[in-house]
Amino acid sequence: MTSKVTYNGDLRTTCEHMRSGDTFITDAPVDNNGLGQAFSPTDTVATGLGSCMITMMGIKAKGLDLKLDGSTVEIKKHMAANPRRISKIEAKLILPSIASDKERKILENTANTCPVLYSLHPDIEKVITFHWEL
Repeated sequence: MTSKVTYNGDLRTTCEHMRSGDTFITDAPVDNNGLGQAFSPTDTVATGLGSCMITMMGIKAKGLDLKLDGSTVEIKKHMAANPRRISKIEAKLILPSIASDKERKILENTANTCPVLYSLHPDIEKVITFHWEL
């Protein structure tokens, strides 16, 4: 088992990673009858994209003897109705300017082929930008 999700009531869940025991909570968003005091389930999907992209880049960077420490991914999630769903995810990756043009292309390709990106429904618009500026 990878994880366990427990419904706590009041539109809140506790999500537990089985191997580590780490947990986080989710709340339904305010615009969907929730408290909005934590990530919503759709927030975790969008955030998972950013986490996957930068993690895959980190793996590739290690092989290139580059450090991406301090890099960030800013995520913006857009919702649609009928049915309620994620319609668009914007990911802005802010990275150190330590890589050559060739290395940047390799790292950007790595991010653009991460497993979460491939797992998202094709109807979800993905806007991914890379800013090599740190």
